[in-house]
Amino acid sequence: MSFPVLRSAHVYPVKSLAARACDTVAVEPWGLDGDRRWMLVDKASRAVTQRQQPSMARIAADPLPGGGVLLSAPGRPPQRVEAAESGRTLSVELHRDTVVVAEAPGEAHDWLSAVLGTEVRLVHLDEPSHRRPVDPRFGRPGDMVSLADGYPLLVTTTSSLDALNALVATGDRPQDGPLPMDRFRPNAVVEGTEAWAEDGWRRIAIGEVAFTVAKPCGRCVITTTDQRTAERGREPLLTLARHRRSGKQLVFGQNLIPEAAGVIRVGDPVRILG
Repeated sequence: MSFPVLRSAHVYPVKSLAARACDTVAVEPWGLDGDRRWMLVDKASRAVTQRQQPSMARIAADPLPGGGVLLSAPGRPPQRVEAAESGRTLSVELHRDTVVVAEAPGEAHDWLSAVLGTEVRLVHLDEPSHRRPVDPRFGRPGDMVSLADGYPLLVTTTSSLDALNALVATGDRPQDGPLPMDRFRPNAVVEGTEAWAEDGWRRIAIGEVAFTVAKPCGRCVITTTDQRTAERGREPLLTLARHRRSGKQLVFGQNLIPEAAGVIRVGDPVRILG
């Protein structure tokens, strides 16, 4: 087995929109630089993700200087959104959390609503340093998270994906595999480990940045969504239900909390600290 290294790194500038690969990216206390600082909400100010709108997978958001984003979608002219133009703040619901965010300009709402065919608004976590704490059962006092589901980063391994795909191939719906890693929307992908080795990790370092491993990542219907076409199947949830249960959750990957700020780079060594 080769020495573990960082195979790839990914950010999602707008929660549940397309991924953006990074060769080098800064690690902030609340997650990777530019990761999930924007989010869509519905008329009731509740988060909208691929759970409700799988076609969000086909919308891209590229970072702009100053924290803004450039939105693009097939057949649509792009829409530029500047963070500095964010308007009033409002409270929105993200899972069980209430988060104070800034509202984007109305043109962004109109553009996204037209693409998705339903009324949505775009909001921005303009102040991540104190707005949303990590679940205190798994984090330290002062640990914060952006608009990710619950933790600053998600790590997966290529060997575990290979093992999962082998299980899919012998299951009820082998035609749904093999599944690509983008189904799991990780921030950091590690290669060079044994399959499922991450189940035993408690602390790791990617390059010079150390992370606490908070808990396994519970998976949802988004993993069944083809990130290129937005079509849904039934895997990997069928296979995870048979082989990867942790309590009531179906798990793949581990949630991470940075222990300090720093920079990670594709090719960095990954060390298991505990």
